[in-house]
Amino acid sequence: MEQLNSTIEEIMIKNVISAKTNESVVDAFENMLKNRVSCLPIVNIDNVLMGIITTTDVGYNLIKDVYTLETTLEEVMTKDVISVKPSETIKQALQKMDINGTASEIINQLPVVDDDGKLIGIISDGDIIRYISKLI
Repeated sequence: MEQLNSTIEEIMIKNVISAKTNESVVDAFENMLKNRVSCLPIVNIDNVLMGIITTTDVGYNLIKDVYTLETTLEEVMTKDVISVKPSETIKQALQKMDINGTASEIINQLPVVDDDGKLIGIISDGDIIRYISKLI
C-alpha cells in the first residue's frame, strides 16, 4: 500500500491541545473531556514534549481516589513518550504504535515533535484510518 509511505506531516493534527507539567490532573481531565480528546501531551514552557496522559488512565485513577485535587501532571504523566517526526511515514507510525504497545493493545496517539523535541502536532490511529480509507 503506497499510502503508507505518505509522511506524518501530511495528515497530522497541527492544533494540538496540550497541558503544562504544573497543571492539576483534575483540570487536565476536564480539559480532555471538554475538548473530546483522549490524551494530552504535556509540554514545558518552551513547548518541549515532557510527557503524556490519557483519559483512560486519569479517569480510572480519579475514580479510585488515587489522585488528590493537588496532584499535578508532572507527578502522574508517562514520561517515556513514544513520538514521531513529521518526516516519518505512516508505516513507521503504525509500527511504533504496534511495537510499543502492550501484547493486547496498541498506542492510539503519537505526538509529533521537531528535531528539538518541540510539540508540533499529533496523530492518532483514527487519523491514519480516515486518511487511508479516503484513498482506497
